[in-house]
Parts: sequence; structure tokens; C-alpha cells
Amino acid sequence: MEIREIQAVLESVLFAAGDAVQIEKLADIVDVDKRSLREILKKMMDEYNYERRGIHIIQLEDAYQMCTRGEYHDYVAMLAEPRRKQSLSNAAMEVLAVVAYKQPVTKSTIEHIRGVNCDYIVNRLVERNLVEEVGRLDAPGRPILFGTTQEFLRCFGIASLSDLPDFESFGGSEEEGEQLEMELAPRQMEFAAVGETEETQGKIEQKEKVEKEEIQAPE
Repeated sequence: MEIREIQAVLESVLFAAGDAVQIEKLADIVDVDKRSLREILKKMMDEYNYERRGIHIIQLEDAYQMCTRGEYHDYVAMLAEPRRKQSLSNAAMEVLAVVAYKQPVTKSTIEHIRGVNCDYIVNRLVERNLVEEVGRLDAPGRPILFGTTQEFLRCFGIASLSDLPDFESFGGSEEEGEQLEMELAPRQMEFAAVGETEETQGKIEQKEKVEKEEIQAPE
């Protein structure tokens, strides 16, 4: 196939897929090696951006997805059922920031950094496909290791984890955990059905307050 035909096929496939498609799958479809395919996709992405089209192609590590541009969200929303915009609670953002910068990380490490039990929040982030199990630590009990997902990259508008703000100095104190949240928070996008409602956030904060008091209470 000629380049233009390959681009047309890729455009059709990404449009029909809706979700992100792995580079290996795209390479099989158009019968092109991955290196050449990346160059073709990069050219398509540049063309979409240069022409300021209503849709664009985004890269999510080794996958690509066709999406509408964020600046036209209000117009697209007129076509869909209105939904309340929700964002992650402060507590969830802090946990997500720790996972993003320290992954793969165990739940106990997250709790050590934050000083409170994180079971509920981690489970909620897993349910929302922002965090996932990525393995087991080679230690007694083989605790689960957590990492961020492709959905995390999409929601925060980054192509890979290397695009996160540099935070090599992160050590693990509560103050540094708050700094992590501040680093990641500006990148947060409003997205429906991913965050916590105000009611849920209040429950989380109350639960954490009780747990912190229990941890600090003398025996």
C-alpha cells in the first residue's frame, strides 16, 4: 500500500476502535514494520495538529487512540446526556501520585508514605482503571505491586510516564507525598465517572481521620 492508503486505513481503524490500539496490532493490519509505522503515525499526528482538526491522534506508550480535542468538549457534550463533571478527591490524587512516581509499589509503602490505611482508595483507583496490579514483590507474603494504567496516561494527557514532572528526589515523607500531589494535580483533567463525588470524598476523609487517630493513639 502507498503511504496515503496506509494513513487512510489507520484513520479508519482508530476511528472504529474508539479505544487505544496497540502498535503491534496496527502493524499487523497494515503490514508495516513498527518503526516505519511510528513515523507514519507521527506524520498523521502532526498533520492533525497543524490543521487544528476537531479530532486528533494521541499516543499512549505503545498504543494510539483517536479522540476529540479537549477545547471542543462543550460542543461534543451537547450531543450526549449531561453528566456531572467529577474529579479525584485530594486523598485519591495523593495516592495516585505516589503510585505514579514510585511504581511498582506495594500498598504498605503507600500507607507508610501517607500515614493512613489506603485499602479503600487503592481499590477505587483499580475499579476506575487508573491503577492496576503489575506483579508481586519477592518478599514474605508476596505483596501485590501496583502501577498506573494506560487509562491513567489518557486521563492526564501524557504519552508515557517519562512525561511526568521530574521527581527523582522523592524520598517518602508525608511532606514529600504532598509535594507529589502538587506535581501531578495540575495535569488532572475533569472526566466523568472516574472521580469521587463530594459525599464519597467526605467519607474517605472521615475514614482517614479515624485511622490516623488509631495509629497515633498510645497503647
